[in-house]
Amino acid sequence: MSHSDHQTYPGINLGDIDPRHQQRVETAQFGFWVFIMSDLVYFGLMFAIYITMIDAQAGGPGPHELFDLRSLFAQTVLLLTSSMTVGLASLALKYHLGLGRVYLWLVATLLLGLGFLTLEIMDFMNMAAKGGVPQRSGFLSAFYGLVPLHGLHVATGCLWLVILMIQMRVIGVTDQIKSRLMRFGLFWHFLDLIWIGIFTIVYFGGLAYG
Repeated sequence: MSHSDHQTYPGINLGDIDPRHQQRVETAQFGFWVFIMSDLVYFGLMFAIYITMIDAQAGGPGPHELFDLRSLFAQTVLLLTSSMTVGLASLALKYHLGLGRVYLWLVATLLLGLGFLTLEIMDFMNMAAKGGVPQRSGFLSAFYGLVPLHGLHVATGCLWLVILMIQMRVIGVTDQIKSRLMRFGLFWHFLDLIWIGIFTIVYFGGLAYG
């Protein structure tokens, strides 16, 4: 049997692994896909609630008073760039470019994610100063049910990335660590897709409708 026949997910370069470990990787990956799909359903419900509540502003501030497109554009650039750096980390691992190169792109991803969260929190604070709090209207309740949920996912991803880098330093780049990095990349790209939906439907859609 050839070398490639032993590889599972060669894009992340797991290398030669025994069948039992291959089965564990396959099972974990399938389970993570189930989690992603269930999370997507939940986000879909939150998007639907927001769309139905967009005009339920109860005389309070709406999208034109609350949304800052310059900050949103900066957040989008940071998050989409972080998706690229995750991909570069995966490529560095695949082509054996050295652990230092992998760390470089993972740290860049972490900093970009933290930058995104910082700008988002500042936006929430500015909205609150203008009266844009969840209890003010159905529109704002729906907004705060969706957008901070994505932010919580990003914060969780940042924590996951810190733990993953510590594990890489302590136990090395094992097949198990590689498969975890593969799942982290999937999670992070998923968050980028959700953000594109938020940027398009919540912010642009809100400004166009409201």
